[in-house]
Amino acid sequence: MKEHFLPAIKLTLISLLFFCVIYPALIWGIAQVSPNKGKGFVVEHKGKVYYENMGQAFYSDQYFWGRPSANSYNAAGSSGSNKGPSNPDYLVLVQQRIDTFMVHNPGVKKSDIPADLITASGSGLDPHISPKAAAVQIKRIAKSRNLSEAKVSELVNQCIEKPFLGLFGPESVNVLQLNLKLEKL
Repeated sequence: MKEHFLPAIKLTLISLLFFCVIYPALIWGIAQVSPNKGKGFVVEHKGKVYYENMGQAFYSDQYFWGRPSANSYNAAGSSGSNKGPSNPDYLVLVQQRIDTFMVHNPGVKKSDIPADLITASGSGLDPHISPKAAAVQIKRIAKSRNLSEAKVSELVNQCIEKPFLGLFGPESVNVLQLNLKLEKL
C-alpha cells in the first residue's frame, strides 16, 4: 500500500503546483505582453464600452445584425443551445428568427437569408458574420439611414476581413466594427 500511496501524493502535489501556480502564471505572463494586456479588445463609443472580439446585440433597423446568441451574449455563460436540427423547440426558434428577419428586411427571400443570421454559434459570442450576411442587410440599413445602397455596400467591402494567411477560415465581417464605421458616416 505504501508503494502506491506515496507516489500518488507526490503526483497530486506536483499537479497542484503546476496547474494552480505555474500554468496560470505562465498564461498571465503571456497575456501581459499581448495587446491590451489580456483584457480583450475594448472599444468605447458614446460613453458605452464594447468588446470587439465578442458578439453584441444589435436589433435596430439602423444597424447590421450579428449572429444570434443562445445565451444573450453573456460571456460568463458562453455556450450554444445544444439543441439539434431535429429538435422541435429549436425549429420554432429558427422560424421565429427567419420571420423577424423577413419583417425587417422586406423583399429578401427566405432562401437568401444566410444561416449565420438565424443560427447561433457554438459559443454564442461570435462577433463575425459572413459577407453575404452583411450584404443581405444593406437595403434595410440604407433605407433607415437615408444613405445610398452603394455607400453602405462600399462600407461592407471595406470591413471584410480576409482569412488568416489567406488560407485559414472564411472571409468575415466584424459586426461591431462595421456598425461603428456606419455611425461615422
